Amino acid sequence: MIEVYIDGASAGNPGPSGAGIFIKNNGQVERFSIPLGEMENHEAEYHALIKALEICVEKGFQTVSFRTDSQAISSAVEKEFAKNKRYAPLLAKAMDLYQQIPLFFIKWIPSSENKTADELARKAVQLNKG
Repeated sequence: MIEVYIDGASAGNPGPSGAGIFIKNNGQVERFSIPLGEMENHEAEYHALIKALEICVEKGFQTVSFRTDSQAISSAVEKEFAKNKRYAPLLAKAMDLYQQIPLFFIKWIPSSENKTADELARKAVQLNKG
């Protein structure tokens, strides 16, 4: 099973934002720091989810377990409902993507278990300024 750790970060709310994605695939690891421009932290979390799903679909992954330290994201995906209507279009985009993966799981984890994705997201925030 492929493990995908995701995190979004913003310097300010809104502010320069980034997505951090860390993928473990049978001993291989991939790291992504993706600058997202100006947005709020919750938006950055959704964009991290979407970017990671796009990577997984592009690579043809069949069984993926996502890990996030955002309870809002894990809850929205599990319930297929975003409490804040502002995020409904982002959740809909994520749902379209994860339905293309035969076995997709998402799990909330504490921040202490998501340090690599967090570091990648913070690095991505800095890349906005370059």
